[in-house]
Amino acid sequence: MKKVCLILLALTCFGCGQHLQPNIRARLVDKGHSLQIAGFDKMIIDDISRDTSNEAWQNLLPVYKMPDDTDMKDFQHAQPGKYKVEGNEVTFTPDTPFGKGQTYFLRTFDYSGAKDAWDFVRKQKGKGSAGHKDLLFKY
Repeated sequence: MKKVCLILLALTCFGCGQHLQPNIRARLVDKGHSLQIAGFDKMIIDDISRDTSNEAWQNLLPVYKMPDDTDMKDFQHAQPGKYKVEGNEVTFTPDTPFGKGQTYFLRTFDYSGAKDAWDFVRKQKGKGSAGHKDLLFKY
């Protein structure tokens, strides 16, 4: 239930303006040890940051290791790690360092098709059901 409330909160904030799909950007920082994610409105970051657990961020901005068989990428487990908020940016540092030469992806979800937060939640029926965009990166 907590997870649904966090998603509703995030979607409500996304719905505050006309532009529902943020322009998410990601880049490796700290000599490739962390992924810095930018493109969110400060109000959204502040609202989500009230939850001190990593669960909210891991549900909204999961990072995955790209499998050798890319057809299996929707079945990967999210990389565990810590999310840290600094201003308008979120920094993800994995528990296990990114592997040299390994491809990873950050999955961002498209909220633009939902009329409101409840419409988005009703359409969530399982893994892969939400529109998403994968941002690839390699260490």
